[in-house]
This record gives sequence, structure tokens and C-alpha cells, in this order.
Amino acid sequence: MLIIPAIDLKDGKCVRLRQGRMDDSTVFSDDPVDMAGRWMDQGARRLHLVDLNGAFDGVPVHAEIVNAIAKRFPNLPIQIGGGIRSLDTIDAYLNAGVEYVIIGTKAVKEPEFVTEACAAFPGHIIVGLDAKDGKVATDGWADVSSVEATDLAKQFDEAGVSSIVYTDIARDGMMQGVNVEATVRLAQASSIPVIASGGVTNMEDIKALAAQADQGICGAITGRAIYEGTLDVKEAQDYSDIHSGYVAKD
Repeated sequence: MLIIPAIDLKDGKCVRLRQGRMDDSTVFSDDPVDMAGRWMDQGARRLHLVDLNGAFDGVPVHAEIVNAIAKRFPNLPIQIGGGIRSLDTIDAYLNAGVEYVIIGTKAVKEPEFVTEACAAFPGHIIVGLDAKDGKVATDGWADVSSVEATDLAKQFDEAGVSSIVYTDIARDGMMQGVNVEATVRLAQASSIPVIASGGVTNMEDIKALAAQADQGICGAITGRAIYEGTLDVKEAQDYSDIHSGYVAKD
């Protein structure tokens, strides 16, 4: 199970939001490239980037910063989400050295786009399902749909999706613990490996997820916890390597 540090980009800075609210953000760094190096030095084997402005605008806003991180750290696999709504955008990111692109809003509104993207870029597509009370949210979490996350996950079983990033919006950035039960339900609903996100706060969360890793949980994204020091990347990864029942591919 991979421990994946998150770098959320807003107005060129590295921030963390609370429950996805753009008006409730904390700036942790003015230099996202430097921050990427910090997590790599601590043993991160993958990096999670989110273009927050892009998620709301529907087009990439921080591509230059994402490209700079990929260029500086060519051996660090990067997954990027936010504003990815066309094959051209996917192609540009992969050509820049990004390993995985995350399709969120478009996956909900046009599920066939995921199949198309997987066919065009096999092995490089992740679906991002962000849910509130089990219902999928879109457009930077501004709109909550009537679609159940588990139902949507099942639709992608045969598409060739590498993994699903599942975020519990109510927990995200709140330091209240990860929603293990909902994550396990999603992992059990489909054959696609799931990356947990939202609320990962300390080693207790890592232990709880690692204990369920054999259900199909292949990673855990952590943001505010590693910035505020309640979770150590190396300690979390070392524990996961020993105790996780699921070995994620880097």
C-alpha cells in the first residue's frame, strides 16, 4: 500500500482546503516544486497533485508547475487531477512526464470518456470519485450528483482503469480520520484497486487501512496531516510495507 503525499495547487501555491471549499484554504508553501522534493526525500514513491483552479475552471491552470515537478523528479511517479476533460490534456501531461492522470468530473458526466481514455492511454488512467454521503460530487465538489459512488465504480470494471481515488469530502482536510468503511465498500464493489483519500490524520488511519488492504486498497493519499506533522511519510510507508496485504505497483 502506497503512502501518497498530496500537493494541492491554488493560485500557484501549495495549499490544503477544508471539505473542498476554495474559501477555506491554508497556504503551506509558495514553492510546490520544492515541496515535491521534500516528500521525495522522505521516501514517497508517488505524488498526488491536484490543480484546484483547474477543477473549478474545467481546464488545466497549473500545467506549468506540474510539468516543472515532473521534469525535476523524473523518477517519481506523479498522478494529477483537476480540469482533465480532454484527450489532448491527457496527452500533454503524459508527454511532460506525468505517469497517471485522474479523471473526475468527466467520469461522472460522460463515463464513456473513461473507456476512450483508457483505450488511448492504457495503464495511465485513474478515476477520481469524490463523494458526500456516498453520492459523487463534480466540478471541484461544487455539485453533488444523485449517482452512488459504488454504482459508478462498477461501470468502469472492464474499462482498463488503473485505480480509483476515493475521497470522502466530509473528511477531507478536517483531520477527523479516514472513512475506512466507505472505502472498503467501494473497493469491494468493483475489481479496481482503490486509493483512499480524505481524513488521513495519523498512524491509526494507516493501520486501519493497511488492515483492510487485502480488500483492494492499494494506497492512501495524505495532505494536511503530513504538513502539520501528525503523520510521518517514512514511518507510514515502512508500516504499510510490513503490514499491508496489498502490494501496490509504483
